[in-house]
Amino acid sequence: MNRGDMVWMARERALAEQALAGCLPPAAAAPARLHAAMRYALLGGGKRLRPLLCRAAARAVAGEDCDTAWRPACAVECVHTYSLIHDDLPALDNDALRRGRPTCHIVFGEAMAILAGDALQTHAFAWLAGAGHRAAAMVRVLAAGAGTPEGMVAGQVMDMEAERGSADLSAVQAIHSRKTAALIRASVQLGGLAAGASRAQLEALGIFGEAVGCAFQIADDLLDETASSAELGKTAGKDAAQAKATYPAVVGRAGAQAAGDALVAAALTALTGWGAAAGRLRHLARAALDRRS
Repeated sequence: MNRGDMVWMARERALAEQALAGCLPPAAAAPARLHAAMRYALLGGGKRLRPLLCRAAARAVAGEDCDTAWRPACAVECVHTYSLIHDDLPALDNDALRRGRPTCHIVFGEAMAILAGDALQTHAFAWLAGAGHRAAAMVRVLAAGAGTPEGMVAGQVMDMEAERGSADLSAVQAIHSRKTAALIRASVQLGGLAAGASRAQLEALGIFGEAVGCAFQIADDLLDETASSAELGKTAGKDAAQAKATYPAVVGRAGAQAAGDALVAAALTALTGWGAAAGRLRHLARAALDRRS
């Protein structure tokens, strides 16, 4: 990663933190404990990949000087964070660590964590509804990426049902496409919509986002086997312990890395002819696979 990319990502993450803090109800507003739980989960750090992709997609469409897409960027991160809160609950992955801190249900209790997740999800759509004349199209994209039959919730169900089973590569691909890639695909398409993308541009962004999302999940699968809990900010080794359907489990680490490389190449191919304005998207595609946390 060159210095320019590092400076851009640091600046963009800092701006994302400000935007996310500003999109939520104040912590002191009633019901204060609910809002405190929402803010704890949403503002607890993280890679902010989805907001960065959303904003980078807007720039790819409208030029490097484009400074739009904050509303969908915040909305998609609210949906992502709600999914993490629920995923960490004892009924699902039963994890006590997220982003290097105790998970929301450990701090606020299971009932409040469930409600905080519910509130973040509904708040995301209320926030996105204020996106002007493109709001309806954006809501459709986010709902499709978050729900079922091709979205995140469907993928989480498929992932849960595959535990202790004998999933093959096609099953793992179907899970990854929904559980992780669907919301990442939505992120880039939301950025494109915010910047007035054409139908052809939205299709290309969808192909790009799908490939990046699957590569990101492969990186997660590999890191779960090779990184420590301190490096990950969450409990390492849980995939094997829970017999999750992952790329390394099906094709081995070398096969998983090769699949990730191929997906990044496909993502970059989708942006052929997009020019320099898509440089941030290209960088994020590589970073999604090459990350160490």
